Amino acid sequence: MFLLGIDIAKLNHVASCIDSSTNEIVFSNFKFKNDFKGFSTLLDKIKTFDTKNLIIGLESTSHYGENLINFLFKQHFKVALINPLQTSHLRKANIRDAKNDNLDSLNIAKSLIFAKLNFISEKNINCFSLKKLTRFRSSLIKQRSKAKIQLTSLLDLLFPELQYLFKSKIHSKAIYSLLKKYPSTEEIAALKDDEISNLLYASSKGHFKKEKSIELKSLAKTTVGIKDTSISLHVIQLIELIELYDKQIKDIVTKIADTVDKLDTKLLSVPGISIIACAIILGETNNFNNFSDSTKLLAFAGLDPKIRQSGNFNASSCRMSKKGSPYLRYALIFTAWNIVRHSEKFNKYYCLKRSQGKSHYNSLGHVAHKLVRVIFTLIKKNIVYQEENLE
Repeated sequence: MFLLGIDIAKLNHVASCIDSSTNEIVFSNFKFKNDFKGFSTLLDKIKTFDTKNLIIGLESTSHYGENLINFLFKQHFKVALINPLQTSHLRKANIRDAKNDNLDSLNIAKSLIFAKLNFISEKNINCFSLKKLTRFRSSLIKQRSKAKIQLTSLLDLLFPELQYLFKSKIHSKAIYSLLKKYPSTEEIAALKDDEISNLLYASSKGHFKKEKSIELKSLAKTTVGIKDTSISLHVIQLIELIELYDKQIKDIVTKIADTVDKLDTKLLSVPGISIIACAIILGETNNFNNFSDSTKLLAFAGLDPKIRQSGNFNASSCRMSKKGSPYLRYALIFTAWNIVRHSEKFNKYYCLKRSQGKSHYNSLGHVAHKLVRVIFTLIKKNIVYQEENLE
């Protein structure tokens, strides 16, 4: 078996190959660019190898290697991702502890001998997509929240009475439709009763009654808000920006649902788990490809406890470590609360922890631990969730 290790970088990659039967170096320090021409030169270099007798390894680090992974996967090569800690241990085992691209690629190739390999599959490619999609969705939601906060601040200057009339309903389609068309209180105050009531009634799908519309117009006449056209312009642009975020988030959710559907995952059989939470879990864990047991998955999510021990002292209670992926941790805690409300056995387990004096979030943490063990079993054994089989 020939083992090819590739050290990934932004512009240029370095490949080295060893023969696992003799431990001899076949070639080393082969540099190629991160483009089609560079990938083609790599193919020319390894074209004499039988794909069945060649394993290609890359470190699971940054996004720079994803293009190469996709390219090699489509060429039907066996590609495996290696934990950087494994190559680091190999390097440190050397007396000189030297580090360069050539040595790194050789260490990656050597680590393929010792590592338990999980080869890239179509499911993994889809999981890479889910990771990018769910993180982009999270980023857009944060940006939309910032835009809404900005809009609320501007409306406090332009029309402060709105918050008393609508409270949390300022960010509604009806208010957005009104402010986009009439962004100043003078324009709103000048509207006829039928004009404002018809606009708000139509944009709210009948929820906005005429009495409320007339009250809004009356407040616009007596408002203490600032009459400033620059604020009005900013209000229009922020509303348009928020609506753009809404559309983009909706499009991403559709794409996420389509990708999850391709995976045909058993996670969706868990009561209370949403499409988004399922996508985050699969994307962040790469379909649990790199985890041999559930405790490692807990640690990756940062749900494992901080150990506090010294001599005869052992801490009676420990906080959650919160290391690892915050996206995965959020999805698991969110799903834990949902499953408590949808599963009788999980609900009993949550109530048991509460009866032991634990707080709501502490109890949810325990539920999340139990949930991780369950979903890990579902994925690894490819079975559906069955409440009656739950311990």
